[in-house]
Amino acid sequence: MRKPADGSKDFPYWLVALILLGGYLFYRVIADDLYAKVLTTLSKGIWVTVFVTLVAFALAIVLGLLLATASLSRFIVLRQIARFYTEVVRGVPILVLLLYVAFVIAPMVVTAVNSITVPLGFDPLRTRDFSLMWRAIIALTIGYSAFIAEVFRAGLLSVDKGQIEAAEALGLNGWLRFRLIIFPQALRTVLPPLGNDFIAMIKDSSLVSVLGVTDITQLGKVTSAGNFRYFETYNVVALLYLMMTISLSLALRRLERHLRDRSS
Repeated sequence: MRKPADGSKDFPYWLVALILLGGYLFYRVIADDLYAKVLTTLSKGIWVTVFVTLVAFALAIVLGLLLATASLSRFIVLRQIARFYTEVVRGVPILVLLLYVAFVIAPMVVTAVNSITVPLGFDPLRTRDFSLMWRAIIALTIGYSAFIAEVFRAGLLSVDKGQIEAAEALGLNGWLRFRLIIFPQALRTVLPPLGNDFIAMIKDSSLVSVLGVTDITQLGKVTSAGNFRYFETYNVVALLYLMMTISLSLALRRLERHLRDRSS
C-alpha cells in the first residue's frame, strides 16, 4: 500500500470524527438537564485550571531559561548545578513532586519563615496559610522547568556559531549578543516544543486535584460522587480538556507551518 510522502496532506478524518463527537456531547448538554448541570458545575473549575497552567508555565519558562543559560555557562559550578537540578527533577514523577512540595517543602518553608519573623514580633504563619493552589503551581513550575531547560539549551546550541563570532567582532558584549543575536534565533526553534510542553501541562494540571484544588478534575470527582453518574460527568470532564488541548494543538501546527514557510 502506497503511503503519502507528507502526512500533512492526509485529509484530517480524525478531526472530523472529533468534531462529530464534540457536537454530539454539546447536543447532550443542551438536550439533557444532567449534562447541563454537570457542565455548569465544572465550568467553575476551568478558570482554576487555566490560571494554574498559565502561571506555572510562565514561571517554568523563566526558570528553565535561567537553567539553560547556566548549563552553557563557562563556569563549571553553574553547569554542574544546572545539570544536577534537571536530572533530579526530570527523574521524579509530577504527582510525587506535587505531594513532596505540598507536604514536605511547604511546611519547611513556613518553619524557616517563622524562625526569622517570630523573633521580630510578627505572628507565626501556619502551614495551612500556604495556599494549596500555590503549592501546586510551585510544584508544576519546578517539574516543567527541568524539561523546558533542555528545550532552551537545545535551541541556544542550534544558533550558528559564525553569527556569534560576527557579533563579537562587532564589539557586542555578552548580554547584547544574547538579546539581539542568540535568543531571537533560538526562540524560533523552541516555540513548537514549548507549545507541546504547554499542552502537556494543561493535562498534568489535572493532578492538582489530589491536593483538593478545585480544578475541572476535582469538581468532576466531587460531582460524580454526589450524583453517581460517572459516565455523564467524566464525559464532560474529557470534553473540556479535549477542547483546550486540541484547539491549542491545531494552533501549534499552524504556527509550525508558518515558521517553516518563513524559513524556506
